[in-house]
Amino acid sequence: MANCGGGSKRNTPTKKRKNRKKKKKITLSSNNGVKKSQPLLLTHHRHNNQMAKLIPFLISTANSVYSFLRRHDLHLLPKQSLSLESLLASTSISVSNLFSLLSLPPPPPVPQTANLPESHCWFQRFLASATSDSDARWIHFFNLGKPSFTLLLRLLTPSLSSLFPLPPNYALAAALLRLAHGASYSAVSRRFGLDSATACRAFYAVCKAIHEKLGHLFELKTDINRVIVGFGWISLPNCCGVLGLEKFELDGDLMGENGYLIVQALVDSEGRFLDVSAGWPCSMSPGNILRQSKLFSGIEESKGYLNGPAFELNDGNSIPQYILGDSCLPLLPWLLTPYIKPVMDVDLSPAQTAFNSVHARAMELVGTAFERVRCRWKLVANKWKGRCDEAFPFVIVACCLLHNFLIKCSENLPDENVEYFRNQEFPVCDEALDDSGMRIRDVLASHLCLVS
Repeated sequence: MANCGGGSKRNTPTKKRKNRKKKKKITLSSNNGVKKSQPLLLTHHRHNNQMAKLIPFLISTANSVYSFLRRHDLHLLPKQSLSLESLLASTSISVSNLFSLLSLPPPPPVPQTANLPESHCWFQRFLASATSDSDARWIHFFNLGKPSFTLLLRLLTPSLSSLFPLPPNYALAAALLRLAHGASYSAVSRRFGLDSATACRAFYAVCKAIHEKLGHLFELKTDINRVIVGFGWISLPNCCGVLGLEKFELDGDLMGENGYLIVQALVDSEGRFLDVSAGWPCSMSPGNILRQSKLFSGIEESKGYLNGPAFELNDGNSIPQYILGDSCLPLLPWLLTPYIKPVMDVDLSPAQTAFNSVHARAMELVGTAFERVRCRWKLVANKWKGRCDEAFPFVIVACCLLHNFLIKCSENLPDENVEYFRNQEFPVCDEALDDSGMRIRDVLASHLCLVS
């Protein structure tokens, strides 16, 4: 009891001391009537002062980056210079936001890579310095050497007269830079002394000229013998190409959210495109795309393709001209698709296995050709955003023609050894098998089993 009483007496002065230590909270009222504590207000002012002190350093850094870019723009890789320009643009926005946040007078402008007079533009300075045919910067900037650029310019110039007074070499270089690196119109215009509207007009004029002047490089009809000989070297007698499909991402209203368009392509044994049909909606099945393509009508209706003689095999059988097709396509007398196991635990015959093995290697030709297009022309490798949706297929076909052109010119590009690891993206076709197609496929499978 004594301890309890003593404890009570000792607690009383302690509570009084705690009460004496309590301070009355002082508040300030802002103009809008919201009360702020004094410590919070002081912290806010200190924070603003610290940010204000950082602004000169930010502007100084941007000035240094701009100066570096202007001094070395002919020697920086496009990826490097485009990244620096993007950082400058972001810095300008950040500085403006800081001044607005701190209610300060407008800031001095952060340097932008503004348009220069034509006599000083990047491309003219590049032409003056890159005079050698072996200058590697042609490949770095435009994905083709100077001799190939000169040849392409000579082929396209007649179709670029509508761009006058813009010189054809400016238009071609600007379009190639945009295709090769996915550069924006503003980035292109800065390098060529153009406005963005002119850069856009030049880009589509060059793509149109590529269609008009390089369309003959789709050689299914004009050079079919070369195609057949090429496949003969890889044990595919009388083969006229490999047919597959590829998806290209599209961010726009045309295909809806997470949409993409489908491109159907026929390639030869060297990875050249023989026929390209682009712009099909992702809602269409591969079989329906095939039947609505010009390739199908050229084979089935006009008989303009695959109308050559049959090939006599060593076993006495003969095989007509044909195309190898992906498993998502229907089996037809001229379109041979791989064997599908009827039951999971039932193995394919040796002949069927041999056919599928050769077929799988051949199908890689389509994927590798598309992969090289994406590696060379970054504009179509990325999702197509904020642009004219209807123009995307047009641009893809132009890139495929340029791909063929580069092979013709024997260009050695960094992506020559691209390997394509294909994932099955389209479901296996569930249409009934064509009897004639099955018979021709069996004959070819038996031949491949013997030669393997």
